[in-house]
Amino acid sequence: MTRAVKSVAIALKVNGENVNETVPVRRNLVDFLRADLGLTGSHVGCEHGVCGACTILVDGVIVRGCLMLAAQADGCEVETVEGADATGRIAKLQAAFHQRNALQCGFCTPAMLLTAAALLEANPAPTREEIRDQLSGNFCRCTGYQAIIDAVADAAEAGE
Repeated sequence: MTRAVKSVAIALKVNGENVNETVPVRRNLVDFLRADLGLTGSHVGCEHGVCGACTILVDGVIVRGCLMLAAQADGCEVETVEGADATGRIAKLQAAFHQRNALQCGFCTPAMLLTAAALLEANPAPTREEIRDQLSGNFCRCTGYQAIIDAVADAAEAGE
């Protein structure tokens, strides 16, 4: 009779720092970041990958942290909104969000910032339609999106 594995050792880089932890095999990545590492900028909304509040970057790719197991991040580089903030990568976007009042409750804002930053890095001059398309997986229940799209467009014009 074999025993089920209950935890696994992982080694990854989070916001530029090496992390070595043992995690339950079923712990999702966003819960690991929030509960184990204290990085609470990525939020837990629907827990089904629909709302986008748990958005993070894994090896430079946007992922839903609630749909990825922490064990799957073994060997990866993970960036959260805290890491993007610390490097100044999202500073112009943050200023534009503030200027355009593109945030209200703030629940979706970290994911919106990371998603917008990924867009502007891949495409420094996106159209409003491209901005809408990129942000379409991130739900906001407060702003109606227009201010968010305006803020991303402003950041692009400012050279984010």
